[in-house]
Amino acid sequence: MPCCPPITAGELSQADAEKMAAMFKALSDPVRLRLFSKVASYAGGEACVCDISDVGVSQPTVSHHLKKLREAGLLTSERRGTWVYYRVAPSVVAAMSAMLDLRI
Repeated sequence: MPCCPPITAGELSQADAEKMAAMFKALSDPVRLRLFSKVASYAGGEACVCDISDVGVSQPTVSHHLKKLREAGLLTSERRGTWVYYRVAPSVVAAMSAMLDLRI
């Protein structure tokens, strides 16, 4: 899903703008941003949904927000038994960062 040259390189295509907007929109929710931060900073680089709590919402709501982050391409997930483990998708985050690079 990574895309997009730096924003200073030229106008984004419609498709690239839609991809990037979906990612930024997913992160624009404070609960999702906290969840993304928790997964990114978790020991070993991955977090079990069973270990993610204390973000001010119920566990079903946590699962909903994690799903939205995954659908936006910001997280990857892997089911192990009854639990789902989440990791940040580093190439996608790198693409978001590169797009916002204002160096000329």
